[in-house]
Order: sequence, then structure tokens, then C-alpha cells
Amino acid sequence: MSATLTPIKAMTREQMAARLAADIPEGWYVNLGIGAPTLVANYVDSGREVIFHSENGLLGVGPKPAEGKIEPWLINAGKQYITMMAGGSTFDSADSFGLIRGGHLDLAVLGGYEVAENGDLANWSTGANDAGPAVGGAMDLGAGAKQVWVLMDHTTKSGEPKLVTKCSYPLTALGSVTRIYTNIAVIDVTPKGFVLRDTAPGLTFEDVQARTGAVLHRS
Repeated sequence: MSATLTPIKAMTREQMAARLAADIPEGWYVNLGIGAPTLVANYVDSGREVIFHSENGLLGVGPKPAEGKIEPWLINAGKQYITMMAGGSTFDSADSFGLIRGGHLDLAVLGGYEVAENGDLANWSTGANDAGPAVGGAMDLGAGAKQVWVLMDHTTKSGEPKLVTKCSYPLTALGSVTRIYTNIAVIDVTPKGFVLRDTAPGLTFEDVQARTGAVLHRS
């Protein structure tokens, strides 16, 4: 697939995270999954109130610490050093997952291997024999959060689409994804399938459709 496509300039992970951060409504409680989603906390303006949750028992996670300002006792679920905002709190894993399963999160931002046009998410295993399972809390978040946004590259390294008609990898959650932020586009998951909401600078609808493994609709 990739050999037949014209090269394009995609966004970096940092640009993707900043794009997503700008869309989070004021006052939302948001879980940031392991990997690229943790970058989102770095791009929320200091004058806004967005409360970030980490499943290891943190509420009020702030941006990454400045150089030389690391607090070794403060880490997120991905074992990265973090800061805590004023009023933030820590609690045990049981309370943290009670918050998730109780439907108290407005949004979960997760990574993904594949997203299907009906909102199914596959993000914990490719099924490879040499890859250990790493589902973590993703199934709880996919089922428990009011909305699920996925932050991921639009295609694999070999150019295969990650937005597909039907997932080929083991599923994490059924019909849970409501929006996808990739390195080339922002796409909503709707009853009629994938709807293009925005593109990376300089790209067209046709550029995104060519790299999507399902029908893409115009907004």
C-alpha cells in the first residue's frame, strides 16, 4: 500500500497531543493511557481546568517535570515522572478503578493498534507469539469512560491502515471509540462510520482516504 502513495508530511506525536488537548472541554475528568496519550497533559493551557487521572491512583496529574525538578515518588501508570496540580490527590488502586468502572470519567485517551468503523478498539495485543499481553486497565477504561478518544498513527510502519472496517487484532472494547486523533487527521466515529473532522496542515480528504481501510465520510 505505502509504495503506491505519494509521501506526505505528518504531524509529530507532540503536535498530535497538542491538537487533542485543545479539544478537551473545560472541567472534564480525563484518563491518559500509557504511551503517546500521556503527552496530552503537557499541552493544556495553565489557565484551563482539565483534571487528569492515572489508573495507578492519581487525580490532578500535571505536565512533565522540568529538568532537575523530578519528584521520584510521583509516577504515572506508565512509570513516567509527573507533577501534580494544586488540589491533586492520591489513592489506592481499588478506588482508582472504582472511579473508572463507576462511570465518573468524562474521557479516556488511549493508544491503539486498530479502530473499526463501528468504534471497536484493539490496543492490547497484535496476537504475535513473541509479544506478551499488556491489557492493563484499557478494557475497564474502554467500557467505563463516557467517551473514548484514540491517539495513534494513521498507518503502521509498513503503511497498512489502522482505521479499518473490522479489527483483525484481539479486541479491547466494543463500540467504545468516539473520536480518533492521528498524525494526519481527526476523525469522528458516528453511526454511519468514519467522518473526517480535520486534517493535518496541507492534506486533503483524498490523502486521508487513501490511507484509511474503510470508507471515510465528509463532515
